[in-house]
Amino acid sequence: MKIAYVTPRFHPYIGGVETHVYEIAKRIAKKFDVEVLTTDPGGKLPKVEEIDGITVRRFGSFAPSEAYYFSLELYRYLKKNSERYDLVHAHNYHAFPALFAALTKKKNKFLFTPHYHAAGHSFFRNLLHKPYKLVGRKIFEKADAIICVSNYEKNLVLRNFKVADRMYVIPNGINLDEFKDVGEMKKDKETEKKTILYVGRIEKYKGLDYVVKSLKYLPDNFTLEIVGKGSYKQKIVKLAKKLDVIDRIRFYQDLSRKELIERYVKADTLILLSKHEAYGIVVAEALAAKTPCIVANTSALSEWIDNKNVFGIDYPINVSELARLIERVSNVNVGDVKLLDWDEVVERLVNTYLL
Repeated sequence: MKIAYVTPRFHPYIGGVETHVYEIAKRIAKKFDVEVLTTDPGGKLPKVEEIDGITVRRFGSFAPSEAYYFSLELYRYLKKNSERYDLVHAHNYHAFPALFAALTKKKNKFLFTPHYHAAGHSFFRNLLHKPYKLVGRKIFEKADAIICVSNYEKNLVLRNFKVADRMYVIPNGINLDEFKDVGEMKKDKETEKKTILYVGRIEKYKGLDYVVKSLKYLPDNFTLEIVGKGSYKQKIVKLAKKLDVIDRIRFYQDLSRKELIERYVKADTLILLSKHEAYGIVVAEALAAKTPCIVANTSALSEWIDNKNVFGIDYPINVSELARLIERVSNVNVGDVKLLDWDEVVERLVNTYLL
């Protein structure tokens, strides 16, 4: 079977969707002939290359503020070549490549993982989201199966699109082997310093500004590590300088997996206050690293809250309350948590492909 994964961005870019597609594609490539069709708005990456047994084809795109990923190149390629693939699996409702994959579907099988948030991530994007829904629904109509990564996402899709008979829930996974030495790494952690960790794109809807503000209410031994990049970074820096906490913040980007896992392990708490998440891979990875988490009681993040390992806070967020929660959670020892490995995710996925 020849399979094409269609996604707005792919490795070496990082993010929830990027990680999801990379992890499943490299495993599926051991069983089937796999290509990833993606975009490269910067035009700096190879047009075609092999990564972990996957043929990656990149197409130019228009992506203002790292959004939309509108690519006529990709559309034309799919229109001409869609039938070369026995199965096309598109990802991300919130960008154009999935729509192009749906519009160019012929007799081949088409699957869709929407990573659906039901809203745009800024005022302007939210305005565009409503008219886009008129054409975006075609992705769901064309799909032979819709695969959601959480029950929360499934319910959102059901609320907005009539697709109940073709829906499956297959959560994201993690690489459990990467975390097998967590116990030894924890022993080397400094006990006096307290580290708050944020991992993800630096965008307004992620709620990172509340974490920065909470530093004013926390003892001086608390520092914030931010791993990621995005359009909201400069505003975060400006806010930190205004509050005179910039010296307690460290920024990282483009870390290797080993370096990222070290950050997870050395952190005293991971925090994710996003208003829109279909799953929350960073929460799963933090828990695998035995690091407790604080999440917004919104979206799919609410499914993680157990008040033992993952603690929630409601919007509107009270910053002093958040600071008190951070102090308390930073002393929590994480217990056993059931987490899926990507191998198990792929096994479920292949069963769906063969239906």
